[in-house]
Amino acid sequence: MNGQTDGVLITETGWITPVLSGLAGGRHRVWTPCGRTQDIAGGRFVGSVDFVLDPGHGGSEPGAVGRGGLREADLNLDVTLKLSDALIDAGYSVMMTRQTDVRVPIVTRAEIAQALDPIAFISVHFNAGTDAASTTPGTEMYHQIDSPDSKRLAGLVYEEALGVLDQFDIGWVALGDAGTLFRPNRAGGDYYGVLRRPAPVVSVLAEFAYLSNPAEEQLVSDPAVQQMLADATVTAIERFLTTDDPGSGFIDDPIFRGYGPSGAGRTTNCTDPPLE
Repeated sequence: MNGQTDGVLITETGWITPVLSGLAGGRHRVWTPCGRTQDIAGGRFVGSVDFVLDPGHGGSEPGAVGRGGLREADLNLDVTLKLSDALIDAGYSVMMTRQTDVRVPIVTRAEIAQALDPIAFISVHFNAGTDAASTTPGTEMYHQIDSPDSKRLAGLVYEEALGVLDQFDIGWVALGDAGTLFRPNRAGGDYYGVLRRPAPVVSVLAEFAYLSNPAEEQLVSDPAVQQMLADATVTAIERFLTTDDPGSGFIDDPIFRGYGPSGAGRTTNCTDPPLE
């Protein structure tokens, strides 16, 4: 990680590139989407924002795919676009790590967060991989182990999202420790790169529902439900900023999920797009 806080350049081709330094003649040295250094001209500089929103996966990394064909990458983007609009309507400034179906490695997403130094970084995902029936949603909100603010924000987003989803009478699935939780790596730090790499930026990884469950896939494919989740997240954020509410759903002893690779998002086999 560069750990720079010099803002980002939105290139003329639409990519968000963390700025490493300004150069003569209006050019900038930037961190490319694939984690390389490049000098480019043009574009629009943004020095800071209130929130960085991260639609998980994208491009060649579809994430989970429901039985009905709904790709997590597309669903993540749909919900995040709605969340971005809702936050802007509420008066906040926002940057998304991607706005189309493109691959952005996790390290670059984190660099964007560090470059903009927001109040919080929120990574939007939907889950997969469990067959355990449940009477309540299996919503999971992961927080940074060493950040009380991350934990509280995750607890508030969990509380609001659960309140939305629990209105629907469908066949839910869940793991036994669904809630507001953490996942450590071998060294005791955060397992997930979208929590570990943006630090010290307050970060939350949202897993709203199980895309691998057909009933949940059908539910969250509804744009109205997507909007409800976006609005619930805004409510949680405003509670985080204006109250001392602690949130809920905290799991102090989560199920051990192993130390395997934490998913896609690396800079390997990555071809940079045209930036100017």
